[in-house]
Amino acid sequence: MRLRVTALVCGVVALAACSGSDAPPDTLYDLVILDGRVMDPETELDGVRNVGIVGDRIAAITEGTIEGRDTINASRLVVAPGFIDSHFHWTRPIGYKLGLRDGVTTAMDLEAGVYGPGVGDWYDMHEGRSQVNYGTSSGHEFARTKVMQGLPDEDLLDASLSVVKGRASGTAWFQKVASLEEGNEMLGLIDEGLRQGALGIASTIGYLPGGTAREMIEVQRVGAAYGRPTAVHLRYTPGTVTTEANGAQEILANAVALGAPAIINHFNNPGWELVQELLVRFREQGHNVWGEIYPYAAGMTTINAAFAQPANWVETLGNRYEETMQDPLTGEFYDLERYQSVLATAPATQIVLYKMAPDAIPDWCRLPGVVYASDAMMLPMGWDDEPTWDTPYDEIPNTHPRLAGTRGTCLRLAREEGIPLMQVVAAASYNTAKYLGDTGLESMQIRGRMQEGMIADITLFDPETVRDNSTYLEGTVPTTGIPWVLVAGTVVVRDSEVLPDVFPGRPIRFPSEESGRFEPLSPEEWQDRFLTAPVDFGGLSSSAREGGG
Repeated sequence: MRLRVTALVCGVVALAACSGSDAPPDTLYDLVILDGRVMDPETELDGVRNVGIVGDRIAAITEGTIEGRDTINASRLVVAPGFIDSHFHWTRPIGYKLGLRDGVTTAMDLEAGVYGPGVGDWYDMHEGRSQVNYGTSSGHEFARTKVMQGLPDEDLLDASLSVVKGRASGTAWFQKVASLEEGNEMLGLIDEGLRQGALGIASTIGYLPGGTAREMIEVQRVGAAYGRPTAVHLRYTPGTVTTEANGAQEILANAVALGAPAIINHFNNPGWELVQELLVRFREQGHNVWGEIYPYAAGMTTINAAFAQPANWVETLGNRYEETMQDPLTGEFYDLERYQSVLATAPATQIVLYKMAPDAIPDWCRLPGVVYASDAMMLPMGWDDEPTWDTPYDEIPNTHPRLAGTRGTCLRLAREEGIPLMQVVAAASYNTAKYLGDTGLESMQIRGRMQEGMIADITLFDPETVRDNSTYLEGTVPTTGIPWVLVAGTVVVRDSEVLPDVFPGRPIRFPSEESGRFEPLSPEEWQDRFLTAPVDFGGLSSSAREGGG
């Protein structure tokens, strides 16, 4: 009699022991993927295999014949671990839909994140309603905005809403140097997010000129207490080859001093060569630090970004608004007059900034050890607001093409530029899982791998045809050549169509804790330990404030 396997009732070890080439020939799997080129970056498996799935797990990877209740013919397709994006701001159904077409099975916002006390609510909002796995960090900028601007909590949920609300609320959120009391309050809010299970700390210090070096190390110290990473939009980004590297050196020096993980966000900017060297050397010394890139020469931000001001963007960096600052909705470029007008009336308006030469893009994609992360930009919307999930792609308001095309671009460049495909697959999946898994995050220890016993987050693509189609003027055109995507063993993309009403996404999260770990800072503590006692986060001594020498 045929043995029907309909549920995963054994653990990973037991499942692996009864699977693979040793599996009974009459086993009927829930789903089988046949004759695909299976690629696993961790073990370096690269060969034609059959994959059997039971429930949400990979139960067999074998050269033998297997059968399932559902079958995917994967001949000529690569069967890869589901792609993991750790820098994904558009955490709403339509954003996830575009990510799925680009092969994304896990989308996390580790750069902007969520207002700390709202982390639990953010996860609750996703439960049972997400097509991809989801996760977030505790946001430095939002904690700062709460303390400096006093916004109500309902305006401070996550990046989709909080960036617009916060950045339009005034200037104190980015300009003001925190007093000791304000700093302690801010750190406490960040800590609350970690207590609720946030993946780490999200810091946009590059937008916060009032955020001093003292503030930054104290923020990272909160994450260090939990062993969780701080992901950072670097100070001075975008800047020069010197200032960009200085920004990375600040974060990495703090991480090493504190024994904490750190992520350098989108370092595909001036100075990237040195940042890559620093990351490689620190990892060789045993530090869990890594960086991300997206394969585009232009970025996207809000128009009130401090680095876009004329004193920096024009006078220091030598750019012209007419050539480098673009309206993504109209395709028109700004001039100084228009910049000043929009800045005054709508300071959270999104802009595209051209900052690098495109010929560097293949070099970024081939960097060993990096992760691909889209920095997928969002609209300020609620979960059920327009554009809804079923909005046609060409009717979605335009945004940066990296949302729809990051993985498609890198896979196309692998074909065109001779980048080893295994390296590209690793950067899209395994690298992120490995780095985050090494922080103790169990949900990443069982993803990013094509191995028996792992969660069946799987992306299938055609290496000969996969390509990006989104452009700066049409940023929501989906990637093609990725016909199948599975999340937790469930088909979510079938024949290049995202299926409606399929919500297998799981939370990527640390367990919540009974109490936080942050201990408020005091001048006495600084004095006792370091023989210096700054009275606020600016680091000024009382004698200096009083004009003493």
